[in-house]
Formats: sequence, structure tokens, C-alpha cells
Amino acid sequence: MAVISTPQSSVPLSHMSGVILVCISAFVFSTAGIFTKAVDANAWSVIFWRGLGAAVLSLGYVMMRGALRDEVSRFGWTALLAAIVVASGTAAFIPAFKLTTVTNVVLIWATAPFVAAALAWLLIGERPGLKIMLTSLLALVGVGLTLRGSVGSSHLAGDLLAMWMTLMMAVFYVIYRIWLDTPTVLPNVLASVILLVPGWFLGAPLATSQPEIAILLIFGLVFAVASITLTEGARRIPAAQTALLGALETPLAPIWAWLLLSELPTAWAIAGGILVLLAVILSQLDRKKLTQKSTT
Repeated sequence: MAVISTPQSSVPLSHMSGVILVCISAFVFSTAGIFTKAVDANAWSVIFWRGLGAAVLSLGYVMMRGALRDEVSRFGWTALLAAIVVASGTAAFIPAFKLTTVTNVVLIWATAPFVAAALAWLLIGERPGLKIMLTSLLALVGVGLTLRGSVGSSHLAGDLLAMWMTLMMAVFYVIYRIWLDTPTVLPNVLASVILLVPGWFLGAPLATSQPEIAILLIFGLVFAVASITLTEGARRIPAAQTALLGALETPLAPIWAWLLLSELPTAWAIAGGILVLLAVILSQLDRKKLTQKSTT
């Protein structure tokens, strides 16, 4: 398999823009638990209205950019694969928040760097550099500390769904590292449209109150912004680093849950979140050589 390369003159700008975009995405994604738990609507109703809002904004975005024709022309089987992966992850993501705590979901999600790194290494020979490996280990310690405070809780179903979501998003990262020409917006639009069908039949979208519909449509718009910035950022930086930067969601989401839902994190969760945040900061101190790539 050919090595994925970037012209040397554009590496710094491309890398920095990728870092910024993924960080924005992580910040926005950290609010997902708040939107999901702020309404009484069941998980599939949330998926329906969130998906509708996300699809409309994303499609409007690509049309406003005048990029619809280009995205359609590049929409092949890799884009379809990305859409299916995102739809599968979202179908697990929203119910997970209903079945377990916000903290549990984001902590399981924080293991994505290891899944993404393993997949990228296996599929494209993208070996994480020493700094990424060490900071990922630090993030893992942070996750372990937080899980220590959740021992004895009964949230198995939600935790398993969060694990599936994590796997799907790791696959998503790697898709955009292997096939750089994959369009970024239409796969997310299609993923939202795919989920409208089960959302309609398994949920009760028309029984949702108007105030909650408004909240969920805003959720969809916010989610679209996060998805766009994530896909644009994922193509610019290595898969393991994308997932590691995405771990910024780990300390942020419990803070929102505490401030807005009175879901108080344990002292272990606070300590773990600090370590994850520290790992992300340390990973960015030297960006000259973040990965070593090999040709297979």
C-alpha cells in the first residue's frame, strides 16, 4: 500500500489546521450528553430530530460552499462505508447516554486513541511515534483513575454501546487517512438520513413536545458543526493523534454534566480528566515528528 504523504511545504499549516479543527470538534461533541439528557424523549426520537437538523445544516453547508457537485462526483464506496460507520456509531452513541452516565460514555470514548492507532498500524503501517505512545498511555491512566470511581455501578448496556461507538469512530478516522479523497460532508448527511427510518419507527418523534423538538434540532445543528470540523481535521493529522485530541471531550463533558445536570463527577473522575487533558497538551509540545510511516 502506498504511503500517504503531504508536500513538505504544506505540512506545518496542514497539521496545525487539523489540530485546531479536531479540538473544535471535541469541544462541541462534549455537549452531546447535555442535549441527550436534557429531554425526556427516548433515544430514537433524539436520533430522529438530531439527524434531521444535522442533515439540513450539513447539506446547506456544502451547497453554500458550492461544493455539492464535487462531493457527489467523489462519492464512491469509501464514502458509503464512512456513512454506514457513522450511522452505526451514532445509533449506539445516543442510547449510551440514556443508559449510563455522561462520565462513563466519555471515559470509554477516551480509549479511541488505542483503537485508532492499532487499526492504522495494521491497515496502513502508520506507527505512532514515541511521544504519541507515551501520551496515550498517560490518557489511559487517566481513564483508569476515573473508572476506579465507577466500580460497582450497573450501566453495562450503556457502557457496551459506548464501546461500539468508540470502535466505529476509530474506523472512521482510519478511513479518512487511507482514502484522502473521500468527501467529508455527504457521508455525514447520508448517515443522518439512514437513521431517520429507524428513528421514525422505533421512536415517537411526533409525540415529542415542541420545546424538546427545538432543543434536538439545535443539537443536530451543533452535531453537524462537530462532524464537519472532525472530518476536515481527520484528513490532516495521523489517526492516533486525531483520537487523542478528541479525548479533550473527556474532561469537558463531565464538567457540563456537573454544571447543567447536577451529575457530580467523583474525585477519581476529576483526577482522571486532568491527566487526559495533560496528555493532550503534552502531545502538542513537539509536532515535528508525530508518526513514523512505513510502506507495505
